[in-house]
Amino acid sequence: MVKTGLLILTCLTLIVFWFLLGPNSSFAETDKSETILHESGAMENYEPATYSPFAGMDKDGRIPRKQLPPDIPNPDRWRYIPEGRIKPGNVLQRLFVSSFIAPILFYEEDVGAGGGVALTDIDFRQRRRKEFAGIFLSHTTEGQERYTMVWQRWRNHRDFEDGGVAFEERSYIRGGTGYQKTLTVRFFGLGPDTPEENETSYTDESVHARFLIQESIPDPGDNTVYRISINTAHHDLYEGHASGVPSTDEEYPDLFEDGDDYDILSLKGMLRYDSRDSQHAPYAGGLAELNLAGIPLQSNEEFAAITSLEGNYALKIPGIFHDNGDVDEEHPPTDTFALGGYVITTHGDLPFWALPSLGGRDTLRGYIQNRFTDRAAWHAAAEYRIWFLPRGFPLTETIRIERVGLAFFYDIGSVDDNINDLVTATVHDSYGISLRFSLERTALFRADMGFSDEGTNFTFAFGLSF
Repeated sequence: MVKTGLLILTCLTLIVFWFLLGPNSSFAETDKSETILHESGAMENYEPATYSPFAGMDKDGRIPRKQLPPDIPNPDRWRYIPEGRIKPGNVLQRLFVSSFIAPILFYEEDVGAGGGVALTDIDFRQRRRKEFAGIFLSHTTEGQERYTMVWQRWRNHRDFEDGGVAFEERSYIRGGTGYQKTLTVRFFGLGPDTPEENETSYTDESVHARFLIQESIPDPGDNTVYRISINTAHHDLYEGHASGVPSTDEEYPDLFEDGDDYDILSLKGMLRYDSRDSQHAPYAGGLAELNLAGIPLQSNEEFAAITSLEGNYALKIPGIFHDNGDVDEEHPPTDTFALGGYVITTHGDLPFWALPSLGGRDTLRGYIQNRFTDRAAWHAAAEYRIWFLPRGFPLTETIRIERVGLAFFYDIGSVDDNINDLVTATVHDSYGISLRFSLERTALFRADMGFSDEGTNFTFAFGLSF
């Protein structure tokens, strides 16, 4: 496994050099002329005009709505990016406009002092916001490691001669790979009634790769959306490092042994009916989604599957600190009330770390990650999302926080061995408050503080939890 990790690290290092120094990279020399795709579909060379951070937008951050060409289907499902958000230049020249470099510095008693870097580029290879890439590298003094990369390309993208671009956010292809070694993964046993005192930890060393395609049909932006993906991973388990709790291999030796030195390949399919106005920050509409994952290859040589049903709905409500913008605005500030939930069940034998779990970043946010685990689970949540700085604020002439807000949330859910037993399983809940800020509609960040019967839990994440 060490050799595998070194191989992944070497590959990622090469990717970094390609990203930074390759012929089409962000650090490469920029020719005096650039090539763009115009509405006609033809490639043309043009002399770039002097960059203005307010091109296509007002100085307070408001983006006037652009009238999209009549041949674009479902124009309300496309995201318009003004020219001011497409800054030319290398990664450093575009910093905090379309590229982001964040140092990672932290200290935790169980994992030691850690450092690294998160590098994301939402205009990867300077393709006029058609591609995204992110690289995340970190290491701690106790040996916790993470080296991952993700890449995405929008399938429906339109570049305009008078400035700016638009893309349809439902259709894309995405790939990712990585190696990580997490020293303190928690496990409390199986079932909805595991006491807090059952906490154990283990080290999970894994290498993974994923590729998927998602598309709306029959036309870009339509309500029917499908996704197919292939995922592969290898996991090695070791003694945990969490202070004051036993190692999982001591308390659950059979489960631990069955999940160690494990290979797994899954093929996933998703079909969704989606009437929301956005995939990333919906203000109106809802979705109903069916997910099926078949696992034809795994170390126990048995076929397994995972099935889930998900739904959510968002409703616009009157703003408290703003007037909800206007109809001529591309992305007006909008307060919402949202509901979401899902039910998931497994079929066949799976390692304990692959079973449904609640707690952490997206579910029962007042509990620690993986607090409740079993073969079936359900979860529901409600959020009241408001923007109290609807126009945000500038950090520099070219760097701007679009808006800042809060969300008040309530989570509820449970797990059990069988989907039929979920009806009578012990129900757990949590509540909390979240600080939100966005750079644009497709780039929202949140810091959630959740409260439960077992104390508080803090998480920081990209995007909404549902």
